[in-house]
Amino acid sequence: MNLLSFSLVLTGVLLNAAAQLLLKAGTNSIGQFAFSRDNILPVGWQLATEPHIFGGLSCYVVSVVVWIMALSRVEVSIAYPMLSIGYVVNAAAAWWLFGEAVSPARLIGIGIIIVGVYIVARS
Repeated sequence: MNLLSFSLVLTGVLLNAAAQLLLKAGTNSIGQFAFSRDNILPVGWQLATEPHIFGGLSCYVVSVVVWIMALSRVEVSIAYPMLSIGYVVNAAAAWWLFGEAVSPARLIGIGIIIVGVYIVARS
């Protein structure tokens, strides 16, 4: 995998991770909710107008375009496992931004993911 291909894959992964973090920030801002026949419009409007959620959805759109560009250059059997990098990024960012716990078991899992991505990237 050349530098451009790797950059496209990594950019797609990071955009996808950013989308998840922005969606989480948006739901933190809104709070818990449930859709029902009575509240679908107010809750839908609240979701549609929350800036973090809009930003997260925008990141998803851009990430799809970047991902398609990456797949035009890299075998899917190499590119798809690279999405696992997003787990690592999201765990670290969720700990830093949202104070989410990162247990020893989770750290071991993240380490296994890193080793696996490295092995796939080198193949």
